[in-house]
Amino acid sequence: MNAKEAVAKRIMELCAERELAVNALANICGMSPSTIYSMLNAKSKNPGVVSIHKICDGLEISIRKFFDSPLFEGLEQEIK
Repeated sequence: MNAKEAVAKRIMELCAERELAVNALANICGMSPSTIYSMLNAKSKNPGVVSIHKICDGLEISIRKFFDSPLFEGLEQEIK
């Protein structure tokens, strides 16, 4: 798994824990649903830290908590 896939899975994991649809997440984060959806699919190859921070703010978690997941352990090397 690469970092982009891990970020997408983590967003979906957090939505599932809170029983939030992607549109509801976008609403509480002050982001457009299309921005969130692009982070979840192949459109966005590099989800920005600012977008991740907005999601964390909306979910009232720290960035540290966002990345505190087994999903981010053993990621594929990005530069080969």
